[in-house]
Amino acid sequence: MATMNVSLPDPMKVWVEDQAKGGKYGNASDYIRDLIRKDQERQNKIVQFQKLINDGLESGLSTRTMEELLVEARERTRTSAAG
Repeated sequence: MATMNVSLPDPMKVWVEDQAKGGKYGNASDYIRDLIRKDQERQNKIVQFQKLINDGLESGLSTRTMEELLVEARERTRTSAAG
């Protein structure tokens, strides 16, 4: 595992140390790694969401009415809730 030194303002350093002392993390490094994992997950979700947006935009305009879309969405919800 590689080592990285990070400079933090005193209030942030105290915050990180307090998180580690709180018991959820073994040390400051565990806390920082958890923050990075969560940020990576968030970034991946943003990329996935943007792909869905792009796919929708590229699919063109629908010929279905809003009522038809709502009926289909409700049916999908019922089917996935039952299954």
